[in-house]
Amino acid sequence: MVALWETTLVSIIVLISVFLGFLVYFKDKRNLINRYFLTISLLSAVWIGSAFLSEFFPLTNPSLAIFLSKITYGAVIWWVIFLLFFALIFPQKKKVISSKFFGGLFIFLGFILSGLILFTSLLVEGIEIQPWGFDVVYGKIFPIFATFATFLIIAALINFIESYIRIKGFQREQLKYFFLGFGIFLIALIFFNVVLLTFTGIEKYYRFGNYSAIFFLGFTAYAIVARQLFDIRVILSEILVGVIAIILFIQMMTADILWLKILNGSVFILFCVFGYLLIKATIREIEMRREVERLSNAKSEFISIASHQLRTPLAAVKGYISMILEGTYGKLADRQTRPVENVYRSNERLIKLVNDLLSLSRLEAGKIEFSPELTSLEEMVTDIVEELRINAEKKGLYMKMIKPLEPLPKIMVDQDKLRQVILNIVDNAIKYTKKGGITFKLKKLDEQEEIKVADTGEGMDEKELNSLFQMFSRATAGTQLHTEGAGLGLYVARQFIEMHGGKIWAESEGKGKGSAFIIQLPIKLDLKLIKEKTKTITKAANNIF
Repeated sequence: MVALWETTLVSIIVLISVFLGFLVYFKDKRNLINRYFLTISLLSAVWIGSAFLSEFFPLTNPSLAIFLSKITYGAVIWWVIFLLFFALIFPQKKKVISSKFFGGLFIFLGFILSGLILFTSLLVEGIEIQPWGFDVVYGKIFPIFATFATFLIIAALINFIESYIRIKGFQREQLKYFFLGFGIFLIALIFFNVVLLTFTGIEKYYRFGNYSAIFFLGFTAYAIVARQLFDIRVILSEILVGVIAIILFIQMMTADILWLKILNGSVFILFCVFGYLLIKATIREIEMRREVERLSNAKSEFISIASHQLRTPLAAVKGYISMILEGTYGKLADRQTRPVENVYRSNERLIKLVNDLLSLSRLEAGKIEFSPELTSLEEMVTDIVEELRINAEKKGLYMKMIKPLEPLPKIMVDQDKLRQVILNIVDNAIKYTKKGGITFKLKKLDEQEEIKVADTGEGMDEKELNSLFQMFSRATAGTQLHTEGAGLGLYVARQFIEMHGGKIWAESEGKGKGSAFIIQLPIKLDLKLIKEKTKTITKAANNIF
């Protein structure tokens, strides 16, 4: 005899299956994905319902039990066929060679097999009565049926996996939810319908594998209908709450003593209330995180737009001030020269800040392009030394370069990014050095080339060295001597060097003893490692503000 709790459970599963099918269908009647899903949902209801109903008649009406079993297997054949059709269009339609012939062939095979199942005894020969119900006696074409169904399921999975590899964005998220639901269903199906049957030799529990189809239908329906998918934590919370609720419901329905039934019922109701509150709290947390992400993206977009808009007028201001200082518009009076030079330096600092902000916004958005080309570090550093020599000499500082005895081999680097890093370091060295100068040293290590920029400036203590490359972090000398800086330059420099697969750090013997910045870059560029580093840097940059 079938238990009341199982009757209730199956009724709920069948009704939910039909409901989900029509819910998805009415969302977009013309969409073939929605139509196929409705078909799969209805076939699931027939499959689960007929298998369950057959358990009522093995003794009273064996012929009806056999016929219902045949309907079950007939529904399974069409279920796997439409699963394959669904795999070819969800979430993105594929071009299938001779698609009409392809579809027609499987429809034809479906009619042949389902006809043989329903109107002959080639698949279901009969039933054997058991204490728990009955076992199906399979006929000659059962191996063909099992092979055909397995082949279509594997073909569908291959198509889903291929789609997951090929597509990106929201559609990939849809497939994640499909895989979660289908994975639960497939694991339960294999466990109850194959493993238990193999080791016990009885079919008593096979229906539980069928019931798990509701997970596949639920997750797939959600993936199709939802415009914005919830975080996986919400789904896992719902699964946990649902499973425990079902267990408590079964305990309530199977209790023989009235007071125990009331106690179990009270626990079931309380759990449902607290489970609902748990899921609601999880959803609220996810929504808050998404709102933070939305604001972060809006902030990044604003910074990017603002930086772009500021660069042009700042460049124009720089040009006009340069012409004024050069006397293009007439010679300046002695008392005018210094204020104009101050304006020029302030404008330069503002340009540098805007460039740093623009680099950060690009890092955060994942729009930083990595364009390596064969480069001589000696030539690059020599050009930078000559470019900034005038600025150093104005402060009475020397700039010297120690080259290796043998020329360094050219390496693959993004010239613009590496140049920005070195310029930033040298510019800081000039600012924070009152006397002495800056020394550049290049050398080749085993598999790396090293650039060392040492100054005789203010120096740093251990605490400052540890936080130097963090965002908005500045050494004491920076905050005292040049208060206009934002502490972004070295952070960006570290990101750019790590993007190359290299390392950058600073050394200092203490306050007043100068500093040294060391950059190490690999001679052989590992593009796979670079790609992974770039992804990591982009994720890290999402925490900018």
